[in-house]
Amino acid sequence: MQSRTATPILICEDDENLRQLIRVVIGDGYPVVEAENGDEALALAREHHPELVILDLMLPGISGLDVLRQLRDDHGEDGMHVLVMSAWPYAGDAARLAGADSFLPKPFEPDHLVQIVKEVVGEPQ
Repeated sequence: MQSRTATPILICEDDENLRQLIRVVIGDGYPVVEAENGDEALALAREHHPELVILDLMLPGISGLDVLRQLRDDHGEDGMHVLVMSAWPYAGDAARLAGADSFLPKPFEPDHLVQIVKEVVGEPQ
């Protein structure tokens, strides 16, 4: 298991309540930055270079799939794990084709989210 990184986890979700739930589930031990739309997510990803991006697909403005494609164009496949979370049917297949590393359907299992976070960025300190 990796040691925890100082780079924040980027949560891109337009629903404020769901962003809060994700923060609570992953716990206080991880630094987090939040975006409520795709443009904000891309700007924060360029600024912070997160190891993990938790990305909704249904966003206002630029779609989550477009954000994912742009993240892959900017950062390639190495160094940035993208976890797509969506209630959209068939989102897992679309996300993987666009370059997602992981997929969780909404509603998500909290333990499953925590497991992915720990596998990607390690244990919190």
